[in-house]
Amino acid sequence: MGIILAEAIGIYDGKYVAQTQSYGPEARGGSSKAEVVVSDEEIDYPKAMKLDLLLAMNQKSCDEFYSDLKPDGLLIVDSTFVTQVPTQKAFQVPFTRIAREKFKREVVANIVALGALSQFTPIVSSKAIESAVLARVPKGTEKLNRDALKAGMSAAKRAKKIRMKSDVSLEVPEEDLLDSY
Repeated sequence: MGIILAEAIGIYDGKYVAQTQSYGPEARGGSSKAEVVVSDEEIDYPKAMKLDLLLAMNQKSCDEFYSDLKPDGLLIVDSTFVTQVPTQKAFQVPFTRIAREKFKREVVANIVALGALSQFTPIVSSKAIESAVLARVPKGTEKLNRDALKAGMSAAKRAKKIRMKSDVSLEVPEEDLLDSY
């Protein structure tokens, strides 16, 4: 996911970008980390000191990396797996559930998440993320991945709309997001 995001920002949106990743021995289902540093100027250090945005696809990653998020940073979680959210300001979107129910393919959950990410932050354009995804996915899966990307975009738009209406609770009911694609 980090490589696709970095390509979208660097190649298609034309910004400076540095991407690093680390995977523990338990990478499948455990915590893995991809950092994408973005700037309008040359980057002199490829690692993020504090995060402007954290996208947590599972509880372990949310727990482990939340403390790296700036106080005004944006937390986005896959509510399919992240049930203990450390702040009410987080956007909770069921990326994996959308992938399972809409596409019958859990493997596209990351693509759903990338689509949502492009709507939650101006750091990457929707056009750039679509171009990067389509350049990376296996031949014959372009439609599936484009549809997954659009489902993520729709879910994010719906989550933002619901949040704007809500003064008290910032949690978005999963059913409202599932209906959005």
